[in-house]
Amino acid sequence: MSKKQAVNALEAKIGSVVAVTLIVRSADLTLASQSLSHITGGQQDYFDNELTVVELALDDADAIDWPGLLALLRQWGLNPVAVRNAPVALQPSLRELGLSLEEVSARSPAAPDASVPDHQAVQAQYEASAAPEIATSAAAQTPARACMMIDTPVRGGQRIYARGADLVVTAVVNAGAELIADGSIHVYAPLRGRALAGASGDVNARIFTLSMEAELVSIAGIYRTFEDGQHKEVARRPAEVRLAGDRLETRAISSERRS
Repeated sequence: MSKKQAVNALEAKIGSVVAVTLIVRSADLTLASQSLSHITGGQQDYFDNELTVVELALDDADAIDWPGLLALLRQWGLNPVAVRNAPVALQPSLRELGLSLEEVSARSPAAPDASVPDHQAVQAQYEASAAPEIATSAAAQTPARACMMIDTPVRGGQRIYARGADLVVTAVVNAGAELIADGSIHVYAPLRGRALAGASGDVNARIFTLSMEAELVSIAGIYRTFEDGQHKEVARRPAEVRLAGDRLETRAISSERRS
């Protein structure tokens, strides 16, 4: 083998890897299995071997049967590769299981891309012309975020990830497609696939669509599936999804002006 062949045998590239974040709040594997059944609608191939980060949100992480938990996740089509918030005493045993370790750190707001229209900035400019004091207050609370625009249909099996940005889609999102955004997701067409907003943990992110027909919605890792169909109040209507405490709230958006 020549030196050139050896050098070119492998190539390293830095890319974006999307992983499911699974927040563990209980060491009870029976409850975990029931939760996964609810999330997936009982379809054990729902996640299709997707990379998974296990985020610990409980005080007794030492009580978890880790081999059992990992086997359970794989049974439901998840591929656990990392653990977030692991206690120091637990870290050596997690490494022995082949898991990497992550720590939660505060993320600074992503700098807006000057080449991409920022709909929040446009809205802020409009509000400034109408009511400067309101715009100033809003700007102090909500930093500007970049926006990724998609104006073609999103086909089944296609995944789009707006890293550090909101995602705006002006065409239909077909069944089997997946939208992921660190910010909010706006679909100005029927939403028939999956939409995961606040992927980096933003609990204030929201999902908007002109026709709610989604298979799954998620905000900041909190999932809701619709195996029994959409509620009649929002089915095929303009709707909004937001996080209310630890549950998702879906409501219809009325075109009528409210007094």
